[in-house]
Amino acid sequence: MKILPNLVRHLGAALIGLAALQAHAAPAVHDRMVDAAGLQIQTLQAGNGPETPVVLLHGYAETSHMWLPLIPRLADRRVVLAPDLPGAGTSSIPASGFDKTTLAQDIHAMVQAMGYRKVKLVGHDIGLMVAYAYAAQYPDEVESITLMDAFLPGVGDWQKVWLLRDLWHFHFYGDTPLKLVQGRERIYFEHFWNDFAADPKHSVPEADRQFYARAFGQPGRMAAGFEYFHAFPQDAVDFAGFAKTPLKMPMLVLAGEKASGAFLIEQARMVATNVNGVTINGAGHWLMEEAPEATMTELVRFINAPQAETNMRSRAAD
Repeated sequence: MKILPNLVRHLGAALIGLAALQAHAAPAVHDRMVDAAGLQIQTLQAGNGPETPVVLLHGYAETSHMWLPLIPRLADRRVVLAPDLPGAGTSSIPASGFDKTTLAQDIHAMVQAMGYRKVKLVGHDIGLMVAYAYAAQYPDEVESITLMDAFLPGVGDWQKVWLLRDLWHFHFYGDTPLKLVQGRERIYFEHFWNDFAADPKHSVPEADRQFYARAFGQPGRMAAGFEYFHAFPQDAVDFAGFAKTPLKMPMLVLAGEKASGAFLIEQARMVATNVNGVTINGAGHWLMEEAPEATMTELVRFINAPQAETNMRSRAAD
């Protein structure tokens, strides 16, 4: 009878195919709580390849959750770390130290505690400010840096940037603002998710809006978020000082055409000598949500490229 040999052959082929699929499956993403700088920093971690680890830093009204679509695309050849900034997500809420210089020191302590020295940095919004402060303080430990749509306080004519057209929310902190938004976190965040997008209907997805509203609705989280803005005057002083020593590592700047546009690229060239500027056509501030494929393609290309290929240029991307 040929049935049994055929069955064995087909079963063997199926097992080989399953093994191949598993070998090419997306790397698993794990949650870790890392003790560093007197804080507990919650971190998403994936990958274990030999290349330089990447640290992904989220912005305001989001958490490390925003990076989940990108992590598998980078984790095929390196460790990828996406922490919740102190005060956000499930990381500790510090009593003070929401200036970006201190937050960068906290993230650096986390990286050191995990056993890594040299990293590549990616930051969006508030996260780009933390990434810049990290690179400025530890330039020998940063192989490359990516800044994604926002601005650098204290650099150039920074107070005229597009994202500052609504100055009220940068002064919105204290007891009364907290009472006004308690239980209404989603309403408050809708301003950012909708008004900073090129098209509110193609901005942060509904499921993510619910996730972030719940996260920031936890005790102390909105107060911590307000402190990111409250610290801008100190950030401006610190960054003006950092800018006196231009960064030399390759820098990618991704800016939404309908948001930061050329402004962030111009700022970057005031603080770094090797800037690779890309404007994402048609996108607003929420690059990972409004233009995910174009954004992730640029990120993966830059992070995976040999350092010699990350030369200065400026262009637009669809």
